[in-house]
Amino acid sequence: MNKVNYSKETEKILEQIAAGAGPEEGQAPRLLLHSCCAPCSSYVMEYLREYFDLTVFYYNPNITAEKEYRYRLAEEKRLIEAYNRQVEEGSFTGMHSTAKARRIKIMESPYDPDNWYQAVRGLEDCREGGSRCFVCFETRLRETARQAAAEGFDWFTTTLTISPLKNAARLNEIGQKCAEEYGVPFLPSDFKKKDGYKRSIELSSMFGLYRQNYCGCEFSRRQQDPDRE
Repeated sequence: MNKVNYSKETEKILEQIAAGAGPEEGQAPRLLLHSCCAPCSSYVMEYLREYFDLTVFYYNPNITAEKEYRYRLAEEKRLIEAYNRQVEEGSFTGMHSTAKARRIKIMESPYDPDNWYQAVRGLEDCREGGSRCFVCFETRLRETARQAAAEGFDWFTTTLTISPLKNAARLNEIGQKCAEEYGVPFLPSDFKKKDGYKRSIELSSMFGLYRQNYCGCEFSRRQQDPDRE
């Protein structure tokens, strides 16, 4: 079985969009981008805003400490505001930023960790990167697909594939499954490729973004810092 190069799949679709294959001539297709945090979304937003009318969807019920959740959300908003100022001022410093860059919107979902706990019940002791994480991915991607369908978006995708610690193939499989369920195309990706992860680190430093050392849930946090209460 041939391994799919999801980065090249992304490029093929973006080339079609750049050639005018949008919903209407001269109109950028609308994409709902699930974002886990500002650092991971930094490069992805910089890249995709050139091709899409981009809305960030902040849905992360896996972040089971509300203070942490609110802080990450505030950082996401701060970064989006900075990117939108670039568009307004016509001042770009990114390797993917040109005059084609568009303003970015954000859609917040209510904070609902109880829904996440219910989804991963029985998987609390799974290793990081295992079955619990796959359920977590599907919980967030399914809600993104549902919102994309409800709001009339042309595409949806997630920033999660930028992480070297995330299984990009599984994320794309889940995304495609949700796309078939809700009837909205999933933009395939492996955003860590083409120096995407490296660029996210550069942008995090440039904007002084908070880079957390665990995914968000209490089980991930315990594995990173077993002595932390």
